[in-house]
Amino acid sequence: EVQLVESGGGLVQPGGSLRLSCAASGFTFSNSTMSWVRQAPGTGLEWLSSISGDAAIARYATSVKGRFTISRDNTKNTLYLQMNRLQHEDTAVYYCSLGTGDGSRGQGTQVTVSS
Repeated sequence: EVQLVESGGGLVQPGGSLRLSCAASGFTFSNSTMSWVRQAPGTGLEWLSSISGDAAIARYATSVKGRFTISRDNTKNTLYLQMNRLQHEDTAVYYCSLGTGDGSRGQGTQVTVSS
């Protein structure tokens, strides 16, 4: 059974940083493309970033490119999202997802950017 558990969210001031983590189990993590998506209140899911199983390829949405960095540690079956220069518009529930964003997701972690 695929299990994804996100952590690391919280309240941060504009311009601040957070690092999200996603612990994965139940599948061969190192062979799997993984993604981060988010959902702001009253909106649909927004794809943010994907990374290949070997971490050789990473892609980003325009809205986060240059501010967010996706990475993974295949020895720990863990996916990360380093978020810098956070803005109010980044407030959302963040999910890691198996595949390119439309696969299994965890329960999410709340990120609130507010002064």
